Amino acid sequence: MNESLLQDALEILRDTNQPPIARLQGVCDLLQDRVPHYDWVGFYFRNGDRPELKLGPYAGDPTDHTIIPFGKGICGQVALSNENFVVPDVGAQDNYIACSIHVKAEIVVPIFVDGENIGQIDIDSHTPDPFGPEDEKFLETICAEVSKIL
Repeated sequence: MNESLLQDALEILRDTNQPPIARLQGVCDLLQDRVPHYDWVGFYFRNGDRPELKLGPYAGDPTDHTIIPFGKGICGQVALSNENFVVPDVGAQDNYIACSIHVKAEIVVPIFVDGENIGQIDIDSHTPDPFGPEDEKFLETICAEVSKIL
């Protein structure tokens, strides 16, 4: 990831003239537009006290997966593990919820507020095995900044 993209994302997140939901949408739009292998970018958040995630802002094709139970799919697993999950080949995953036949890989990075996993950023790619350590580090930085506005 380049420094320019990170700075642009941080500028969006720090724009206090916009409500948090608009800033999150801005980041989704930016990442989906500027990173060729980020075909779908979205945020999921814990749905109150329920053991499930609820879809927040996203950029990319519409999805039917607006609610994901904890433990189901990659996002649901991250809700329980509290750890990043990089999937180079979604076809090789037993516990995977297919959003589109075009998705080949996925990366999910949790968002923590006061040490509690409150959500995550989810990226789908139509490219096989596109995510490297730089994507993980970049998304961790984004999530750390997101945690400050929630």
